[in-house]
Amino acid sequence: MTLNPDLIRRYGDELFDAFVDRRTVSPLTSREAGLTVEDAYRIQQRMIARRLERGETIVGKKIGVTSKAVQELIGVDQPDFGQLTSAMAFEEGEAVSLAGLIQPRAEAEIAFVLKRDLNGPGITATDVLRATDYVAPCFEIVDSRITDWKIRIQDTVADNASCGVYLLGKTKASPSKLDLNLAGMVLERNGELFSTAAGAAVQGGPVNAVVWLANTLGALGIPFRAGEVILSGSQSTLVPVVAGDSLNCIVGGLGSCSIDFTGAEA
Repeated sequence: MTLNPDLIRRYGDELFDAFVDRRTVSPLTSREAGLTVEDAYRIQQRMIARRLERGETIVGKKIGVTSKAVQELIGVDQPDFGQLTSAMAFEEGEAVSLAGLIQPRAEAEIAFVLKRDLNGPGITATDVLRATDYVAPCFEIVDSRITDWKIRIQDTVADNASCGVYLLGKTKASPSKLDLNLAGMVLERNGELFSTAAGAAVQGGPVNAVVWLANTLGALGIPFRAGEVILSGSQSTLVPVVAGDSLNCIVGGLGSCSIDFTGAEA
């Protein structure tokens, strides 16, 4: 079953209003038994359109739920994608306030910053490497407008892949000079080891994840643009965060990235 345009609009507006009001809503899949992933992406497009109406711009894309650890944690079995907007972007050194988020969880990953367009389908790993200006360690703070993270793949897709905000590290390198598949990542929380992983945990490697996303979006007529940030998917399990927390991730051969969280007073 495909939802009619009125329902697509209604659910997209509902999720946008939940984002603005910092509240959650019941899972869409609990209300629409026949909700498809295709419907969910149409709802996502409506939600994003509402954000663009208030002055935000698209600055990149993200692939989500790529690692088995994250898939198992939130109970989904395939990757998804979302749009990054200007209001989501932070740079290392900026404290991230949790005041605008609802039920945030952090994940560490590799960001690709593009120097040329990529138009799928038909994109290869070589194409991605040639189009990438640099890679950097980063944090994505995912957030769900769905109550208690009780999501199926359709719920997180409709909710713009559970996007919250992201922070780019200052360390940069050419991906052609790194083995991102084998590079280890160490994640520390408040000075203590939280998890370790390797790039291969993300669809066999971060470049593969970007290839998948470029081709998936390309088939839908959505290109990657020069200057965009592409988040390649979490290499860590999700970390619940509260004001006062500090995270640091170290990527072998690339460097580190840190993030500090503040509360409503920031």
